Amino acid sequence: MKRKIRLRNYIAFIYTLFVCIGIFILSITVNAFSGKLFSEYVKRTIEREINEIIRSFADQYQHSNGIFNMDGINAIGMHYLHRGYLISLEAPSGITLWDVHIMNMPQCNLIVEEITARMQNDHRLDGSFIKTQYTLEIETGQIGNVNIEVYAPFFYSLEDAHFIKSLNMLFLITGIIFAVLSVIISFYLAIVIAKPIVQTKNAARRISEGNFATRIENNFFLAELYELAGSVNDLAVNLENGEKWQKRLTSDMAHELRTPLTVLQGNIDAMIDGVWEPTPKRLQFCNDEIERLHKLIENLSILSLIERDNLNLHKTDFDLKKLLLQAAAQFIPLAQEKGITLTVNIAETPIHADYDRLMQVFVNLLSNAIKYTEQGNIILTLNESEAAHEIRITDTGIGIPENDLSHIFKRLYRSDVSRDRSSGGSGIGLSIVAAIVKAHGGNISVVSNEGQGSVFTVTLPKNSFLRFTALV
Repeated sequence: MKRKIRLRNYIAFIYTLFVCIGIFILSITVNAFSGKLFSEYVKRTIEREINEIIRSFADQYQHSNGIFNMDGINAIGMHYLHRGYLISLEAPSGITLWDVHIMNMPQCNLIVEEITARMQNDHRLDGSFIKTQYTLEIETGQIGNVNIEVYAPFFYSLEDAHFIKSLNMLFLITGIIFAVLSVIISFYLAIVIAKPIVQTKNAARRISEGNFATRIENNFFLAELYELAGSVNDLAVNLENGEKWQKRLTSDMAHELRTPLTVLQGNIDAMIDGVWEPTPKRLQFCNDEIERLHKLIENLSILSLIERDNLNLHKTDFDLKKLLLQAAAQFIPLAQEKGITLTVNIAETPIHADYDRLMQVFVNLLSNAIKYTEQGNIILTLNESEAAHEIRITDTGIGIPENDLSHIFKRLYRSDVSRDRSSGGSGIGLSIVAAIVKAHGGNISVVSNEGQGSVFTVTLPKNSFLRFTALV
């Protein structure tokens, strides 16, 4: 098996690599940009100093006798010699009046060598000393020429070289500091990000081993990690509830099958032993128990069919009002017997659906409403929208406890497990109802207050061309 990389190490490596590459690119960019700016600055400085040399030499010209102040010329020339400028002064006729090479040849050679060596250390600069002649002029005309020999295209002074060295050192130290900080921060972030994922992995493993009580302490500040931990916790809750429902399913199924079989066996044994006469009443009683078993098995078969996604709908066009009136008519005698007012307040409404399956839905809902209502009202109403039919069945019965509302559409769930079989049913009917409604592309919901009644709402789409498969 190929060795896997730890998430923490992978995040740390990627982040560090990204930051280091960023620092490298930034350093090169800043260094090149700052070097260009500094070079432009040096060039402007050299131009300014050359102009200053020309102006200073012109100021040494004496108008009274038409000659230069050689002491001033010498002082200026020697001053700029130490700044890297080799200067000579000529008369208009070309005769040399003053030359720094003649005045201080050893110093000139030393400065030339020093500047050349300094500039050649910078591989970006490949130049040499170049002499340029500038004309000295006053109002009356030309008074001479100044020859300035300087390293071209430009050169750094000693102070400039120290500044560049310090700047490069600053960039280097800054880059190292940022690289070290990036490594530290990357490992910290990697731990912060990887920790909840590792916790989630460990929790998922424990859940997969059957420990459904496992929960992740969800105090993460990152939204994605918070949602991930919440999803795993929800999964654990659902699996834990699923395990409970599975155990309850086994218990309920055993109860639902054992009770009628026990009754049947007791009655038949009594008749076989001669304790009871096989009267029509007792035989009818046994037949009722067999019918109860048959209905339970039939409902289980329908539920099994739905769970295999094999519920086929046979849709036709019909009047929804007619269906609801027919469904309600089956319960009018029972409603009158219990003192219940059953009202159908619906106009004619064409619909494209499976008539028999919808009949099964509303018969089941009305049956429950009648069963759990004493001397109250049951009202069927229809609200129309552009996209759907919304049928409401409102009763004033005993209601449903709040803790049971989210579970009543689950198979074999009964809101009161201690309710006797004569009123409690098997807990399959509402599961089938929900599946049929979903098969039509609709949904069913319930709002209830315990002791005040319930409102079941069935929403069916008007889009007749859509086909859906039941999902439970």
